Amino acid sequence: MRLPTRFALLYAALFGAVGVAQPFLPAYLAALGVTAQGIAALLAAASAVRLLAGPLAGRVADATGDPRGVLLASAAIATLTATAYGLAAGFWALLAVAVLHGIVSAPLIPMSDMLTLRVARREGFDYGRVRAAGSVAFILCTVAAGWAVQLAGIGIVVWLIAGGMALVALCALLLPRERVEARSGRAGFAAVLRLPGFRRLLLLSALIQGSHALYYGFGALHWQSLGLSPALIGLLWGEGVVLEVILFVFGAPLVARLGPRGLSLLAAAAGVLRWSITAVTGWLPALVLAQALHGLTFGAQHLAAMRLLAGGVPAPLAATAQTLHASLGVGLASGVLTLLCGPLYAWLGGGAFWAMAALCAAAVPAALGVRAGAAAGRPTP
Repeated sequence: MRLPTRFALLYAALFGAVGVAQPFLPAYLAALGVTAQGIAALLAAASAVRLLAGPLAGRVADATGDPRGVLLASAAIATLTATAYGLAAGFWALLAVAVLHGIVSAPLIPMSDMLTLRVARREGFDYGRVRAAGSVAFILCTVAAGWAVQLAGIGIVVWLIAGGMALVALCALLLPRERVEARSGRAGFAAVLRLPGFRRLLLLSALIQGSHALYYGFGALHWQSLGLSPALIGLLWGEGVVLEVILFVFGAPLVARLGPRGLSLLAAAAGVLRWSITAVTGWLPALVLAQALHGLTFGAQHLAAMRLLAGGVPAPLAATAQTLHASLGVGLASGVLTLLCGPLYAWLGGGAFWAMAALCAAAVPAALGVRAGAAAGRPTP
């Protein structure tokens, strides 16, 4: 099996499981009798521990020089913790399961990205096309899970998630062994934070990717309040992911031409336009245009971040850098902004999207400071 195919299967299994868990795990918890406040607490606890567990797993991968082994172990244990959702009874047992699952699943996406980027750079295949398999699988598995729930009941969700985690572990076994020079010691996190441009990348991802928090949390509610049907809302969300896939599959020439600086500038400018449109209108043609920009607001910044991480981080620090970026640059910012978006949306309604446009506008000067070439990978003083 060709290497790009192996990594594509990994992403398909990983994001297929996410496509089941994200929309349907809360519904499963509700069916067990967990209150809305309880569900929020379980999800928040899992998200909180991921912020710490991801970078710690990255340090383990760099310290042992075996990121593939960490990925494999994490997926195998995540299979067990996902299964435990089907066995746990009561809020506190579910909380323990949620925390454990959050810990072991935290490194799966950043570790997959790190391994894919490393091999793609060495073997010369396109990261974006491989990553697109994950986005396609997310859509297909979300739809398939809906049908499965309708036929077999909400309990099937746990076993679908566990099956997805098991497939991730199997796909990890297909990956080449990537042994690198081990980088041990407590200075790993500090060394990554001193890398040229890394803190700027954290800021860019926090502003641009974080600007999606209101859309993810309240976009559907806002459009519903404007009179859009659930079917139309679903199509608008699907359109955004389809455009993301198109960028990943066909965007290599654009990525090569613009580089990380141009991609970040494009993502920031697209975010200003997208959230401004969303703030002022519910006119369907305008929303179609706004959703078409998702491929840039999410996809272009993701590709910019991956290029900077691939080109600007020494191999012995790659796992730590990737997991720190996922936790601090994306996870922490998105979590904080999601909390802030609740009262902001209650106060301003759709006008709250102006704040998301402002975040993207603030990212423009940060993007201008990104060096045109990849960082040299030497720590700054």
